[in-house]
Amino acid sequence: MALKATIYKATVNVADMDRNQFLDANLTLARHPSETEDRLMLRLLAWIKYADERLQFTRGLSAEEEPELWLRNDYLGIDLWIELGLPDERRLKKACSQAAQVALFTYNSRAADIWRQQNQNKFRTYDNLTIWYLDDAQLAKLSALASRGMVIQATLQDGLIWLSEGENNLEITLDNWHQPE
Repeated sequence: MALKATIYKATVNVADMDRNQFLDANLTLARHPSETEDRLMLRLLAWIKYADERLQFTRGLSAEEEPELWLRNDYLGIDLWIELGLPDERRLKKACSQAAQVALFTYNSRAADIWRQQNQNKFRTYDNLTIWYLDDAQLAKLSALASRGMVIQATLQDGLIWLSEGENNLEITLDNWHQPE
């Protein structure tokens, strides 16, 4: 018998002062049986970082041909492709060739450092790739906010992300490992 996804609901209020974007959204996130809560919350953080009414979660781990999130335009092109983890070069190349902008959110300190060292020169060949890194300590704090019915207030300003969920408050700083020149 196949295990089913666990459904999380998130009511999110985003005030992105850097992009002058203000948005209220009711999101549904399906946590794949093999997905950790850390990864689920990183997907939610990626949505918050690039919040837009058209930004959608895809089938994620269930669909290898799709990113974790994407922002499609009216012509079915991909304006933004959001990926998580430590993808191989072929996956990054595919994303960068299909989308106007690609954002990668990495995590897992030990593995991420090795991956970065091995691939740093390759990053320079992609002029539409941005790589964000979230360290283990911040990811653990982010995961502590997880519940099946979250209400999150998010404020983004000067590269910082402030999250509030009930009585819990968290400040997140994503390290920028690579950005288009």
